[in-house]
Amino acid sequence: MSLVVPFRALRPQKNYVQDVAALPYDVLDWDEAKRIGEANPKSFLHVEKPEIDFPAERPGDELSIHVAARNTLERWIEEGFLFQEDKPCFYVYGQKQGDYVQYGIVGCVSVAEYEAGQIKKHELTTVDKERDRIRNIDTVNANTGLVFCVYPTSDAINRMVEEIVREAPEYDFVFDNGVANSVWVVRDDQGIAAIQKAFLEVQALYIADGHHRAAAAAAVARLRKKGHPAQKGIEEYNFFAAGLFPDHQVRIMGYDRVVKDLNGLTEKEFLGRIGESFVVSLESRLISPPRLHEFGMYLGGKAFCLHVKDVYLRQKDLIRTLDVSLLQDNLLAPILGIQDPRADRRIKFVGSTRGVAALQNMVDSKEFAVAFSLYPTSLTQVMAVADSGQIMPPKSTWFEPKLLSGLFVHLLH
Repeated sequence: MSLVVPFRALRPQKNYVQDVAALPYDVLDWDEAKRIGEANPKSFLHVEKPEIDFPAERPGDELSIHVAARNTLERWIEEGFLFQEDKPCFYVYGQKQGDYVQYGIVGCVSVAEYEAGQIKKHELTTVDKERDRIRNIDTVNANTGLVFCVYPTSDAINRMVEEIVREAPEYDFVFDNGVANSVWVVRDDQGIAAIQKAFLEVQALYIADGHHRAAAAAAVARLRKKGHPAQKGIEEYNFFAAGLFPDHQVRIMGYDRVVKDLNGLTEKEFLGRIGESFVVSLESRLISPPRLHEFGMYLGGKAFCLHVKDVYLRQKDLIRTLDVSLLQDNLLAPILGIQDPRADRRIKFVGSTRGVAALQNMVDSKEFAVAFSLYPTSLTQVMAVADSGQIMPPKSTWFEPKLLSGLFVHLLH
């Protein structure tokens, strides 16, 4: 069973929703977020990524930065363009990007179920990033953004969502990235009860995006339990806000790589080393691979296709046969010397939504020596890894579109 409960979301008035809505804090670097924040004083980035309102050299996890975020949120509530729902509700959140559409339920999920492993994860968190989110949640006293979760498709939930989206939405707008966003509010007690009951039949939830948010929410709950020994388990800090989407609708994009140098090798030597593990063919142009176990490569103004040799595909290991592992274990680590892709500054990860032209431009600019385009990891692979209790390699998944921040804030009081 999965405990999913309604909550009194803090959200924008209709006429301010496009001003408030923002991409998640971890999608934008400081410079990008700073530009957006300077152009839009109502952007939710001022709350979720408050370091943009401070000098760049200031550490991002200083307490005073998140105090400023709390003050900003409180001011916006006083000014009236954010308001809190008068009763706990569920929300249906729809996103349309081109021909692709996804509809999810926004509600709160249980910290206890997360701690018990019933809300399953596939990524590790880093100490610094987790600490930053803990300070943001604890100081602002809110889950400032959604954890993006996936669940095995439920016919009962599908039917309810289909019925709800026939009505006029509360919000309906196209964000700056071209993604259409729509929100419906589920206020009636019968509808709320039906959604809760349907999720009790869902055996597990899977975190797609937002591992740091979830881990930080759990850490804040532990901190607050220490200060409330008589707590009943129904306090708001025992839950965190999530967008819950059926697995048949969720889309994973490729997560490409660019590397700054060839680790002291010439291009000819590099190609020779690659040939030990891959069948290398010259192509007329760089493409996104059409199937598993193939990689696009751009090197010295030329495009190549890399096919993993069969011997490396005979392994039964779930992790080592992922494309991100095959590239890491047979090329990035042994040839380019990138042993820890999380920490090595010679490698950069690029969501494939930017297209292969972006990879070519990065190499042609001479800032990077080589680029690799990858076939997307499948959701089936992600869920299998999570079910096994294992962890995906770094930067294995890029879920698109991203759930916007600022539309549903879960206050912890």
